[in-house]
Amino acid sequence: MSLNAIMSTATSGMMAAQTGLRVTSDNIANVNTTGYVRKTISQSNLLSNGMGVGVNIDAIKRATDRFLQSASLNSASDSARASVVASTLNSAQKLFGDPSVDGNFFSTLDDIFTAFSAAQDDPTSALLRSQALTRVEDFLADSSRITSSLSKLGKDADARISGDVERVNDLLSQIDALNIDITRAKVAGADSTGAENVQSGMIDELSKLMNVQVSQRTLGGVVVRSTEGLSLAGEGAAKVTYQTSPTATGYLTVQLANGSINPTALNITNGELKGLLDVRNTELVNLSDQLGEFTTRAAEAINKAANASSSVPAPATLTGRNTGLDAEAAFRGFTGQTTIALTNGDGVIQRKIDIDFSTNSISVNGGGPSGFSPASFLADLNTAMGGMGSASFTGGALSLSAGSGLGVAVADPTPDATAIPPVVASNKTGKGFSQYFGLNDIIRTNSYSPYETGLKAADDHGFTSGAMTIRLTDVEGGRIRDVVVEPPAGGTMQDMLNALNSRATGVGVYGQFSLNDNGQMTFQSSSSSPVSMSILGDTTERDVGGPSVSQLFGLGPAERSTRGEKFFVNPAFEQTPKLLPFAQLDLKQTVGGSPALAVGDGRGALALAKAGETTMAFSASGDAVAVNMSLSRYSADFSGSVARKSATAESRKDAAAAVSTEIDSQRQSAEGVNLDEELINLTTYQQAFNASARLIQASKDMFDVLVGIMG
Repeated sequence: MSLNAIMSTATSGMMAAQTGLRVTSDNIANVNTTGYVRKTISQSNLLSNGMGVGVNIDAIKRATDRFLQSASLNSASDSARASVVASTLNSAQKLFGDPSVDGNFFSTLDDIFTAFSAAQDDPTSALLRSQALTRVEDFLADSSRITSSLSKLGKDADARISGDVERVNDLLSQIDALNIDITRAKVAGADSTGAENVQSGMIDELSKLMNVQVSQRTLGGVVVRSTEGLSLAGEGAAKVTYQTSPTATGYLTVQLANGSINPTALNITNGELKGLLDVRNTELVNLSDQLGEFTTRAAEAINKAANASSSVPAPATLTGRNTGLDAEAAFRGFTGQTTIALTNGDGVIQRKIDIDFSTNSISVNGGGPSGFSPASFLADLNTAMGGMGSASFTGGALSLSAGSGLGVAVADPTPDATAIPPVVASNKTGKGFSQYFGLNDIIRTNSYSPYETGLKAADDHGFTSGAMTIRLTDVEGGRIRDVVVEPPAGGTMQDMLNALNSRATGVGVYGQFSLNDNGQMTFQSSSSSPVSMSILGDTTERDVGGPSVSQLFGLGPAERSTRGEKFFVNPAFEQTPKLLPFAQLDLKQTVGGSPALAVGDGRGALALAKAGETTMAFSASGDAVAVNMSLSRYSADFSGSVARKSATAESRKDAAAAVSTEIDSQRQSAEGVNLDEELINLTTYQQAFNASARLIQASKDMFDVLVGIMG
């Protein structure tokens, strides 16, 4: 071997050792730098004609573990999602209060029944009446407060989603741009690990926002893809957009760098964004929906007892709620019997109108029956009142008024199956005549909840204008399509269902709308992968100025989840607490006989106090199934479910955080700097550098000797 060859070999060894020393010193200097990955050098033997002629530094690499990196990214996504859900549900649970102590939301309902029970002992007490109304107001105010706060949490999630999407787009742009620097450095044989570390940190941050798949490019850098394989960075930066609506399900779309000009739905399964979408589209909506159902049924239980009772003396006017229907549709579908009594100031019946909906007949003061139809009922009722009172139907609401000095009371008979003919209380959608129209409601609402209209498939649907836009989303919250449906002109409810369920222009490919026996419309997914429905917009109108389809039937989460804040105490009772129905009409009394309404009668107050024990039909709401149980039992179950959801979410957050911490620890152990190892490497490279330097010195000495000999 020539002296030049020896010199060249030693020089390559010295340069390799110097590179090793530089890499090792860089590792030691960054021992505490977050996100820094330990660097190593890759070297190979230089050959010439089969002979070793030195060493070559092939590359400076990061000591990454692809398996641990992938596991770390996935665990970070899972932990971020669980953290968001747990934090939001914990905030939601606090709104309801601690169920183990007094003063929580559910205990305010018990306070109502306690107040009515106290009033039963002294039904003439103005103080007890006012206290009972105050308890009702407290309960409704809490329901409104919680509903509004849940809505605010949803809006906060909306804002955070928008902020996270902006950060995602920023990260994707930077990750894609760093690929150029990394590739340029690798092609030039330079150190690209600095740019790779920065890029890796950005990918780690991105994984906390949304779960991604990362693969290496041949010439350096990475390709970042979504869970379904869409290229987000590495082949050009994609742009993610949050499609939001105050009434419909929000979802993500992505505009690919080299794809179609039309945005593509972006489905993610983990990360902070997924957690925020879950709480915004599902968790908070479910809680609000169930709260609305609970408040609705609480109002229904109280109003049921109130409509079976009366004040003493009876009020001059009973005005019901807006049913959303025309008169004929509202009066159609009743069965059983009810009685309307006009009484004087002493509670004596002056005119008694017995109505039998099963036989479509009206009897006055025990006289012979006369027939009626749903179309003629209002006119026939006015005739039966004989000028001592009147009935009107305006804006979907029934109103009964008594003449001067008289009051009006409504009561159903006590059922008696042994009587001939059988005595049956009036009924439509499970409610008596007075309750269905809300003639003596203590609690009113600005919505149409509980959405049990009583309409049948053969009834006219009554919607004369507008259209409804229905959004269909998949199980992950991604938009499938928006469907626009117009009510068929002059058709029946069955025609309306057919239009909604059309496979060509409706939702029939994904699910079916149906009408139950109580006239309540629901949507059921027919896909093996569940499809959800929300209402993007609804301009339909029943008759002129009437409710839309979604308002009347409670379609979509936006309508159902806001009903908890729409209840209030009937202004008539607030202004005149003595109108509270604490007595009950005695139907055994005849016209002009003994008083049918007596001062001191507390049976109505007792019925109100026991309203929480009446078994009721609760509709499916949120993630709760339809059940039949008492209001008090449902209250306890609902309270427990809210606490369980929060506790379960907190447990999942802790578990996900523990897994993420463990995997990060393992990744840090594999990729991080170990000072002991680096000190060993430092010594090794130093000795190698010294050895190469000595070889160069020896070569120089030999060269000097040869020059001297030749001289």
